[in-house]
Amino acid sequence: MQKEAHKMYTFKGREYPCCASLTMGVIGGKWKTVILYHLIDGKMRYHELRKEMPTVTERTLSLQLKSLEEDGIIQRTVHTTKPPLKVEYSLTELGKTLIPLLRSIADWGDYVVGKYGGPK
Repeated sequence: MQKEAHKMYTFKGREYPCCASLTMGVIGGKWKTVILYHLIDGKMRYHELRKEMPTVTERTLSLQLKSLEEDGIIQRTVHTTKPPLKVEYSLTELGKTLIPLLRSIADWGDYVVGKYGGPK
């Protein structure tokens, strides 16, 4: 009896060995989930995101925003009616499907701090 070939998951031209690795490939890393969490309640400008995440470097924030935009998770809108240029980031319809997951991740963080946090 032949073993069935392992199913690959493909998203935006990239292959992942399982559904969890696809999810983490899109939202994993230190900053993507944090960016998305801050966008749950609506649009934010670049400097507003920077203020919410003071320890992220400008380069890293820019790269993570670009990656999330390329994956169709966030939308970058440029308003050019009058200078200065106003750029806003918001969740796309696909990005909004992550809201329950993002809330669960944040809730787990609150739980851990409440139960296991505090002085060592």
